[in-house]
Amino acid sequence: MSKQALTIIGNGKMASALIDGLKDNYSITIIARDISKHKDIKSIKLQNNTDISNQIVLLCIKPHAIDEVSNQLIGEATALVSILAGTTLQRLSNSIKASSYVRAMPNLGATYKQSTTSLTGDKNISKLAIKIFDSIGKTIWLNTQKELDIATAIAGSGPAFLALVAEGLSDGGVNAGLKRADSDFLTSSLFASFKELIDHDRAATIKDSVMSPGGTTSAGVATLEAHKIRSAFIEAISSAKKRADKLAAN
Repeated sequence: MSKQALTIIGNGKMASALIDGLKDNYSITIIARDISKHKDIKSIKLQNNTDISNQIVLLCIKPHAIDEVSNQLIGEATALVSILAGTTLQRLSNSIKASSYVRAMPNLGATYKQSTTSLTGDKNISKLAIKIFDSIGKTIWLNTQKELDIATAIAGSGPAFLALVAEGLSDGGVNAGLKRADSDFLTSSLFASFKELIDHDRAATIKDSVMSPGGTTSAGVATLEAHKIRSAFIEAISSAKKRADKLAAN
C-alpha cells in the first residue's frame, strides 16, 4: 500500500523533527534552501523546483520568511498546513495559494512521535490534519485562532519551559551532593513517570497527594511558592501569547 504524499517546506529544527516523525508513515518531499542535512534519509525526496500544485504542504519556515518563500512558490496546493507561530489564516491565504488552510503547532516531541499538536482552520481538512499529526503524538482541534495562540504558548513553547525546570532540578541535586549523571537520571525518570500521573489526575491532586504535613515536599513547595513559581509560569504563558499577537499584527 503506497504512502500518502506530503511536501515539507523548510529545514529548521521543527521541520527536521517533523521529517523524523512522519517519514515512516508518509512519502515526504522536501523543498528547502539547504537540503544537504537530509541527504542521508533514503525514504525522502528532495525537490529542486517550487511548484506545489496539488500537493499537501506543511509550511515549516520562520514567520518573517513567509514573503520571501511565497514569492518563489508556484501553483495551488491542495492543502496548506502552517506551523508558523502568530501567522494568521488570512495572512497565509494572502501569501500562498491553496484550496484549504490549517494552522498547526506541534512541538519537538515530534522527533520521537510524542508531539502535542494544536490545530485550527478549515474544517473540511480537519480530519486530514488530525490524521497527519496523530501519527506523531496527540492532537487537539481548537475552534479559534486565539485559542491556538494560547495553546502555542503552552505546548509549543512548553518544552523550553520544562527544560528550565529539569535543569533546575538536576542542578539542585548536584548542589545537594549528587553526581551529575545520577541527578540527570533521576530528573529524566521523574519526567517520564509524571506523564502517567498527569494523564490520570489534575496537577493539584498530584501535589496534595505527595505533600504530608511538615514533610520534605511541603518544605520544598513553600520555597517555590516564596519565589512565586506559579505566577512566573502564568506570566510566561501570557508573554508568549502576547508575542504571538504581535507577530500576527505584522
